[in-house]
Amino acid sequence: MTGYGSASREFEWGTVTFELNSVNHRYQDFNAKLPRELAVLESRLVVAMRSLITRGKVKLTADIAWNPGARTPSIDEDGLMLLVRRVQEIAAKNNLEFQPDLTKFLTLPGVCEAKDLSGIDDNNSDSDAGLEIWLELLSQAAASLNAMKKLEGDKLYEVIHKDLTEFERINKFLADRWAEARDAALESLKTRIETVTEHFALELDEARVAQEVSLMADKWDVSEEIARLDAHITHFHETMDGSEPAGRRLDFLIQEMNREINTMGSKVADADFRWGIVEAKSCLERIREQVQNVE
Repeated sequence: MTGYGSASREFEWGTVTFELNSVNHRYQDFNAKLPRELAVLESRLVVAMRSLITRGKVKLTADIAWNPGARTPSIDEDGLMLLVRRVQEIAAKNNLEFQPDLTKFLTLPGVCEAKDLSGIDDNNSDSDAGLEIWLELLSQAAASLNAMKKLEGDKLYEVIHKDLTEFERINKFLADRWAEARDAALESLKTRIETVTEHFALELDEARVAQEVSLMADKWDVSEEIARLDAHITHFHETMDGSEPAGRRLDFLIQEMNREINTMGSKVADADFRWGIVEAKSCLERIREQVQNVE
């Protein structure tokens, strides 16, 4: 299910904003894109997202709005001078001319470091008190995201409920029409048998005819499919009205309902009945498209 959520928090050095963007996905597909100053948080925040968001393809991004002068990096002066002297020694040892350019040394790893805003000490997991700040901010962004998804879910509920009501009407029509088509088909079969018997002056074995008619009636019978459809519709309503994630279950029910409709279409040749089958398939396809967006 698509959605967007955000949350911000102010610090003495600036403001951090977490943004969550979600699109529909069958599973949990989470990733984070954080600035360098918060990069150490990435794996921890992705793990936390799994308990806050049910499913979807969700991307977490963080933006830092720095206060004036707050972004000045720290320079390891001792380490910088140690590198300069070491290079001077190597140059002198090899009779090379060396004019130190400190700006080039500042690009070396460990010399000039950006601020670490995470508050996490990777060498001591017990001192991760700073992590709670970011988990709280993530929780606020997730609540905002879920609220937006709830609004979308309410709209989806109305659309699906409308189509499901239409499908119930079609199923009732099929049940009524099948009763009429069954009686008409059996009467037509009986008439054809009598016509052929009279034309060829054949003796009619009433027991055998009754047996064949009964077998053919069983092949045409769709009462079980109609009953199962009624049960699936009831289960569909119950699942929609429940409080648990329902997307996969609803998708499974749609598959089962399609299977019953296809079986009914293969059994009954009546034109009106088959037209009802076409309408039922169209209705189920509309529901299936919407169910793909349900968690």
